[in-house]
Amino acid sequence: MENTPNLDLPYIQAAQAQKHVTHNEAIRVLDAILHICVLDRDLTTPPGDPNEGDRYLVAEGADGNWDQQDGTIAAWQDGAWAFYAPQIGWVAYVADEAVLIAFDGSSWNPVSLTSSVALLGINATADSYNRLSLRSNASLFDNVGGGHQHVINKASAGDTASLLYQTGYSGRAEIGTAGDDKLHFKASADGST
Repeated sequence: MENTPNLDLPYIQAAQAQKHVTHNEAIRVLDAILHICVLDRDLTTPPGDPNEGDRYLVAEGADGNWDQQDGTIAAWQDGAWAFYAPQIGWVAYVADEAVLIAFDGSSWNPVSLTSSVALLGINATADSYNRLSLRSNASLFDNVGGGHQHVINKASAGDTASLLYQTGYSGRAEIGTAGDDKLHFKASADGST
């Protein structure tokens, strides 16, 4: 095997002369495809004066020095364009659009959280009980031009749907329907009574 299976990086072969050439080529590839940030994904011709290390996602219908490189990552390295075919699961940040995209095997698509996420921790660690965890000085649930409703739903009347206020993770006040469908207000000076 002369190249790695995933990133196609060249191996240094036994008794190979000028091993540094192979090593440097592998480093050059890693520099282009690791933590990908492309400057643009709409260009069909290369920019006139690229800077060393600039990367672009070549748009469909490319010509000139990018001819037949549609969909590849073009990296300006050592005064020439190098092209890298993306693999399924690669993620890139598009700087001029401020968007994160992922390659699905045939096209690049925006990364979003529109699908179901089992656990989400924002500056905190989510767990099997607190599947959504947020650690912040404040949080905002805003409207989109009208009102805004916050819904807390319970499975049956005997369950709890409430807002619990704590100090040091010890309950001090609770408002909600706890154990039945009546609205309850509870307070505790010490978290136990």
